Order: sequence, then C-alpha cells, then structure tokens
Amino acid sequence: MPLRQYVYFALSSRRITAQEITDLLGIEPDETRVINPRRLPADPAKPFCQVWQVVCREPGLHVDEQIARVLGRLRAQTDRIAELMKQFNSAEDEGEPGLEAWLEVVRYFNDDEQETGQPQEGEKHNLFGWALDREAIEFLAATGAYVDVDEYDMTPGARTAG
Repeated sequence: MPLRQYVYFALSSRRITAQEITDLLGIEPDETRVINPRRLPADPAKPFCQVWQVVCREPGLHVDEQIARVLGRLRAQTDRIAELMKQFNSAEDEGEPGLEAWLEVVRYFNDDEQETGQPQEGEKHNLFGWALDREAIEFLAATGAYVDVDEYDMTPGARTAG
C-alpha cells in the first residue's frame, strides 16, 4: 500500500512571533507559518497565531525514526523549551495558552505518488508500525507537548480519518 508520512514538532503562539521563538531557542525552524483566524464578532481582537516547526519529511523512514531525527535536533534545548512553556503559560494567564507545543505525525495511505509501506527485500519491518520510545516520551513530558496523529486514506472515494 502506498504511504507518505512526515513528522514535525511545533511551537505556536499568539503572543510571540516565530522569529522570537527562534531567537529564544537558538534553533532555526524548517518551516514557519502565520494563521489568521476568522475574526468573529464575539472576539474581534483575536490576534494572529504564529507556528514554528522542525520537520522530517525523509521518505523510507519509520515514523519513530522521523521522530528521533526531529527530537534529536531539539533535545539540547529541552530545558529551554520547558522554561518557555512555563513562562508563557503561567497560572495568571486566563483563556488560551500563550505557547503550545506538540509533536505531529501525518500519514497518507494509498497515496499513489508515494513510496510503498511494505517491506522491501532485506527489510525486517514495514513502515506502518511505529512507537514512541522512552526518550521521546521524556522529551514530550518535560516540554509539556502533546502528540497529534492525523491519518488519511487517499483511496479515491474513501472517507478520510483524522
């Protein structure tokens, strides 16, 4: 079955910019984006949200290998990320968090333009299974990050799941 997958670690904020996150961590992101939510009459002052991401899109790797590559780039700043999460999410703040952190896994099944998830000759495992190792769990716990997994069936006519 054709499979395309990638992983990223993201920090997002309505209070600080992606550039400020870069400056505070000393790590260049692979991607940044600005989200402008629709302005609702009930909340006309809702600001833009900026997202800072470290990404692994390397094909042929299991999800856990992609996670290891992403977290490997961030691990030296684990304490700093944790400090920023505390700083921008103090108990005094009400409502939305000032800084959110998450590990995203995105998988597209039956994506005809991508690699096959089945094991190739000499491989022991296919690309479908994955797990979070102890180091990944410790990093996520230390930084207050959550895990989000989105999986999509790209078979024509199939309903997608997320």
